[in-house]
Amino acid sequence: MPNQHLIQSFVSARDESVAICKPLAIEDFVVQPRAEVSPPKWHLAHTTWFFEQAVLSRFEDNYQYFNDAWLKLFNSYYKSAGLHWLQSERGQLSRPTVDEVLEYRRVVDARVISLLERLGNDQEIRRIIAIGIHHEQQHQELLYMDIKSILGSNPLLPVYVADDWDPVPAMDSNWDKFDAALVEIGHFGYEFAYDNEGPRHKQYLNAFALRNNSVSNAEFLDFMADGAYEQASIWLSQGWDWVQQNRVQAPLYWFRTDSGWQQFTLHGVKPVNPNEPVTHVSYFEADAFARWAGYRLPVEAESETWLLGQNAAPEQDSRRHPTRVDRASLQVWHWTSSHYSAYPGYRPYEGMLEEYNGKFMCNQFVLRGGCVATPSSHYRPSYRNFFLPEQRWMFSGIKLARDI
Repeated sequence: MPNQHLIQSFVSARDESVAICKPLAIEDFVVQPRAEVSPPKWHLAHTTWFFEQAVLSRFEDNYQYFNDAWLKLFNSYYKSAGLHWLQSERGQLSRPTVDEVLEYRRVVDARVISLLERLGNDQEIRRIIAIGIHHEQQHQELLYMDIKSILGSNPLLPVYVADDWDPVPAMDSNWDKFDAALVEIGHFGYEFAYDNEGPRHKQYLNAFALRNNSVSNAEFLDFMADGAYEQASIWLSQGWDWVQQNRVQAPLYWFRTDSGWQQFTLHGVKPVNPNEPVTHVSYFEADAFARWAGYRLPVEAESETWLLGQNAAPEQDSRRHPTRVDRASLQVWHWTSSHYSAYPGYRPYEGMLEEYNGKFMCNQFVLRGGCVATPSSHYRPSYRNFFLPEQRWMFSGIKLARDI
């Protein structure tokens, strides 16, 4: 694309990250309620560190870092880039201040734009900038996840942005059937994709059916009412241990009152609407529900095959709460039963970015689709999201599959 288009994409992505943080109070930028959550201030600094480390220090002669002492603080996990601060202790960083981080962003952004104006025809620079823009979008979704965790851990349950919506009607479930076939999965090779989405390859699938909507709160309430959290027989062994050790009784952000089940959302406390998609469930819960219901979770090749046939993308509006279970929108990521591992012939990025995806191909499961916090331009059917099986602070839901 023309340099000006690339510059505009860069500026828009950077501005959007700051805009996500604007409704917050200054103290919200520095708290960290659980080890997997990073304060908003850290996200704003880390994505800036990424452009400074992956772009400016590589392509600018004699580049001088904005602040050498910050390199350790805002490196996430790139061992080849030096030491990094522990993720679980990011909330301890009272310095630099939010204003200093925003100034860091302004300086680095100006330098990146200047570099693109001078050397924007260099294909390697363009490739790394594109990765950086999509990395920024990943952190925009993480910001919504982490902000919700931060506010939801406060006993006052503060509202991020006030919003109300009409009651959601019930929707019928249907099954999309697929004959046994040798299918191709993985990115097609044009436009942007991460290294873990390729190479495109063939995979044989037995005949299967995929339910075209997400599991609803009503269905999950039935699962809970049947005493599922007390039935060891429907849980994976590690999942049962997780339930017992953490005393799990409901999806994350749900709590019971005299008037019934309530849930914390970015828009405040709302009643659990039976017709909305169940959200913030772990792989263990998704797997147990599927087994309880008499079905299974899809493998990721089945999910991608189904997604390729849908005219769907994550919806972008002011509401960051999943309300629809139907196929017309992708409002929750859905768990698959596939372990996150390399495709045949996988080649990671080179240099520092070799650590971007490949190093996490261990003990994690793949989620597919997208959610209400996913930037619409970040979505594609081949996208492979991945999390540990016990994690559930992301907008994760359940889609069912069965053999034919």
